[in-house]
Amino acid sequence: MADRRIRMRTHQFDLQLRHPFTISRGTVTVQPTLIVELDDGRHQGFGEATTNDYYGMTMPRMLDALERVRNTVESIEVIDPPKLWNAVASQLSDVPFALCALDQAAYDLWGKQQGEPVYRLLGLGIENNPASDFTIGIDSVDRMIAKLREVPGWPIYKVKLGTENDLAIVRQLREQTSAVIRVDANCGWTVQETIDNSRRLKELGVEFIEQPLPADDWEGARRVYADSALPIIADESCIAVEDVDRCAGHFHGVNIKLVKCGGITPARRMISRARELEMKVMIGCMTESTVGISAIAQLLPLLDYVDMDGAALLSSDIAKGVEVIDGVCHYPRENGNGVTLEHFQE
Repeated sequence: MADRRIRMRTHQFDLQLRHPFTISRGTVTVQPTLIVELDDGRHQGFGEATTNDYYGMTMPRMLDALERVRNTVESIEVIDPPKLWNAVASQLSDVPFALCALDQAAYDLWGKQQGEPVYRLLGLGIENNPASDFTIGIDSVDRMIAKLREVPGWPIYKVKLGTENDLAIVRQLREQTSAVIRVDANCGWTVQETIDNSRRLKELGVEFIEQPLPADDWEGARRVYADSALPIIADESCIAVEDVDRCAGHFHGVNIKLVKCGGITPARRMISRARELEMKVMIGCMTESTVGISAIAQLLPLLDYVDMDGAALLSSDIAKGVEVIDGVCHYPRENGNGVTLEHFQE
């Protein structure tokens, strides 16, 4: 194949959610998202990053960041995702969400050029992939039960907590399902609350607790790690590669978000380091469309747990690719990350 110069384009969309999505920090009904397209004249690769107020990742900030590296990106003739990531990472270190969208697009284009799915190019088999959970956002108990009943076939549910009635919520949801339940407090609990809740939640068959304490409470995390009756998984406390080492001895596992760490390239490094430290590994989503979910799917064989239900939470999608049906990931025939963008009217 002749070398072709890369062209970078960006597309903005507002993703409409099926239901208002509430966590301990607030509620979202529409999720703005940025799609990066890399085009070699024959193939198009797509990557995604949603906006996020908690991390200060606005659409203008991500777009401005990508303009910084446009000349570098568009000077490339042969796509090599890790090489591209290394070439632009220092310029995008303050905007990892933009770096993620670019990195995902690079992998998608690379796989399409090579005529293979990315997971296969990474030497991975998909026979033993973990199942995804489906997330139930904070709401009245009746509405949370109704949301669960809308998707009865999922083998795992992740329940967002951080209310005055957390135990009652889980108790009533447990009455509705025998599926695995995980809980995520999104930094909404205290140390003692976490330890006490862990004992009661274990009795209710909960698998683990995700990020119960504020992200910077490392002393509290150490105490919870020692005394919790359930495993504790880091999310907000684990953003980049260097955070994995710090999480050892404070958490039993890490939830890696591609947008937070800067894409597939650093996520692979984080997974490798977590394994060296004998920690459990999870990848989670940020209510992305199928573009971002399809990127996560390429790393599924490396994971213990996954939360890739983002597209399932939307009322309508903007792309085709990987489908997650009742928790099971189904790969498309398309190569790369498997993405085709359906809508260009932003």
